[in-house]
Amino acid sequence: MSTYVIKGVSILGGAPTDLRIEDGVIAAIGAGLDAGGAEVVEADGLVALPGLVDLHTHLREPGREDAETVLTGTQAAALGGFTAVHAMANTDPVADTAGVVEQVWRLGREAGYCDVYPVGAVTVGLAGERLAELGAMADSAARVRVFSDDGKCVSDAVMMRRALEYVKAFDGVIAQHAQEPRLTENAQMNEGELSGRLGLQGWPAVAEEAIVARDCLLAAHVGSRLHVCHVSTAGSVQIVRDAKSKGWNVTAEACPHHLLLTDELAATYDPIFKVNPPLRTTADTEALRAGLADGTIDAVATDHAPHPHEDKDCEWAAAAFGMLGLETALSIVQETMVDTGLLDWAGVAERMSYAPARIGRVAEHGQPLEVGAPANVVLYDPSVRRVIEASESASLSRNTPYAGRELPGRVVATFLRGRPTVLDGKLQ
Repeated sequence: MSTYVIKGVSILGGAPTDLRIEDGVIAAIGAGLDAGGAEVVEADGLVALPGLVDLHTHLREPGREDAETVLTGTQAAALGGFTAVHAMANTDPVADTAGVVEQVWRLGREAGYCDVYPVGAVTVGLAGERLAELGAMADSAARVRVFSDDGKCVSDAVMMRRALEYVKAFDGVIAQHAQEPRLTENAQMNEGELSGRLGLQGWPAVAEEAIVARDCLLAAHVGSRLHVCHVSTAGSVQIVRDAKSKGWNVTAEACPHHLLLTDELAATYDPIFKVNPPLRTTADTEALRAGLADGTIDAVATDHAPHPHEDKDCEWAAAAFGMLGLETALSIVQETMVDTGLLDWAGVAERMSYAPARIGRVAEHGQPLEVGAPANVVLYDPSVRRVIEASESASLSRNTPYAGRELPGRVVATFLRGRPTVLDGKLQ
């Protein structure tokens, strides 16, 4: 394994220093380190962050390799600064057995661009009728600890209670897609004055908030761990804040697109902006940013949801929900949280590395950049600005809502256990 000395880098925005990577770990930190035959990476003006961890990635394999594969999805992740991703269970077949989660885990190991931690389904086939093989998935080679029917809500309260009780045995967590199905039948966008004007069926905030509130109460009742996926409303932020104030074991994530984009974009009728949960109001966006800043929202998760061209290049009502997120997440967090003064780079490390690793029980990631720690490192240039080109994505899909938009920052390098997966912004 090669040795690298990163020269003049700013760790979490601190004073410039050098960082030596050797045998997969951080071997030394200090100004003026002797390169000593190591490969030198000049990093003046760059910020070093711990490798990012995504709690919410759709890699589509098995079953929808026309949209994404584990290889292409993890390449996109590496270009975005991620060294670990949690692969959601809504594949085909659904990841509801030990065999499927082990397949996804092994594909991640073979690809080698970042570590892949499969998320197991809560119910068989995501149908919400009976629990999946939670224990078998937990005991499998993939060591699953996060379970979610994401894409669908575990809407039955008894089923949700049973799942929360079951995962206590191995310190698992249920990650809920909070969407009351009866309140969102045929929903197309955020419910409000604009949805009425556009003639699109509304997705009311209360449909999310009712499930969040119910599940916080259930988690407290059984003494289990609940994680709320892709929080999108101000009301949900407040419910999570209240639950945490009571000491309940509840965590939550927000997506980059919900921090930046609003429902006004639906007025274009461009399905690139169709996502579940939908883009909300400016007030919701501001509440999410405030919640992320004060720690109510624990983590940023991408909900990277690739779709082939034909699933998005159609009329709004027929289009699939979802958008790409891995390669632009850090830039959007810089624009919405760092450049606005709501977070510093240490705060970014907490919400994009440390916290998601803790929530997902991923011991090998989310560690501070200290001597002896695994060399999972991102080098990021916050000073540049770039125009997003959909054609340049590593993903097989092109459904980015940021195409043609100028965003700050660029991932220059990503190291996974001391091995560069990205150097000078290019896959290795």
